[in-house]
Amino acid sequence: MRILIVGGGGREHAIAMSAAKCSRVDKIYCAPGNAGIGQIAECVPIGAMEFDKLTAFAKETGIDLVIVGMDDPLVGGLVDEMEAAGIRTFGPRKNAAVLEGSKAFSKDLMRKYKIPTASYENFDNAEDALAYLEKAKFPVVLKADGLALGKGVLICRSLEEARAGVKTIMLDKQFGDAGNRLVIEEFMSGREVSVLSFVDGKTVKTMTSAQDHKRAKDGDQGLNTGGMGTFSPSPFYTKEVDEVCRRTIYQPTVDAMAAEGREFKGIIFFGLMLTEDGPKVLEYNARFGDPEAQVVLPRMKNDMIEVMEACIDGRLDEIDFRFEDNAAVCVVLASDGYPVKYEKGYLIRGLDRFEGQEGYYCFHAGTKQTEEGIVTNGGRVLGITATGSDLKEARANAYRATEWVEFDNKYMRHDIGKAIDEV
Repeated sequence: MRILIVGGGGREHAIAMSAAKCSRVDKIYCAPGNAGIGQIAECVPIGAMEFDKLTAFAKETGIDLVIVGMDDPLVGGLVDEMEAAGIRTFGPRKNAAVLEGSKAFSKDLMRKYKIPTASYENFDNAEDALAYLEKAKFPVVLKADGLALGKGVLICRSLEEARAGVKTIMLDKQFGDAGNRLVIEEFMSGREVSVLSFVDGKTVKTMTSAQDHKRAKDGDQGLNTGGMGTFSPSPFYTKEVDEVCRRTIYQPTVDAMAAEGREFKGIIFFGLMLTEDGPKVLEYNARFGDPEAQVVLPRMKNDMIEVMEACIDGRLDEIDFRFEDNAAVCVVLASDGYPVKYEKGYLIRGLDRFEGQEGYYCFHAGTKQTEEGIVTNGGRVLGITATGSDLKEARANAYRATEWVEFDNKYMRHDIGKAIDEV
């Protein structure tokens, strides 16, 4: 079986690693990939948004399954183009990927189908948004409507901050066209939990829970990033919480999309806030989270390709999900200055330390192979993941493994998973 993975980050490295374990897979390609993915797959120099080239490559190479890892090509309609060319593809079509592609759409969907979320209003121009803020209760959350690499969310604790946020998103267009529309919603407090799920249009099956750390600096300070680390499972995601979410969020979301004529097949990432009033939806993503995939996929016992094909064929109800009875923690090694300004091209030392180390993983996010060796090539460079019998052991193992790798301007948070100490 020949697989093509679309993307080039840590999430795609985790997907490639899981695909390589599947018995029927004998060849993996990744476009564009990275230096780490290149060790288990053949990287193809085609960008994730070059739909014509990707489709042509898949046809010429006889690809049996395309896995779209990234949000941009999903929202842009790559699955539709692949399917039109007769190529079997895992991921939601364009009209379903809007669940992530437009926060205004997803908020309206939740309101219509009574799925618990924060109260909100949508705005198409800055003047109306600023007028609304004059009467708002603070803090509030400003969200760019479109895709913004996980960074288009601003928590504003005063009117002055909120006015500046509207300017940043809608007028200065710091997040590009993602800021053409703006969602202003109430600030929710509680524990954040991420739950990834496979969906086949009608059935939803959740994976193990996780918790991401979005802020750049220790103590949840600094700017929002694509994610500085994560742990799985979340000790705050209890059996009781799971039962409520299944009844009020997971299945209702899948049913709502179907009722809207937007059948969803692929991955739905449920970003949840465990509030005093019960679990509520913070956000939806239409693909594996990054770095959530780096702690969830290593714990999954199932054949990932078998599960993906069951989603495509509408047979997910036949799959019995199984996960290791352990824990995993991922610490992101980033370039100092991320997510604003940082330098690239620094040689990475110590990657060979992971060879043969069971329970330790080094997922490449922003790396490139050069004649001198593997060098940094992004803001988030590596995701250092380790498993353990429980979260505390996994956390200790992950931080120990971060010491194996060195590169100039290496930066990381030192409190990933610290919340587990409170349990």
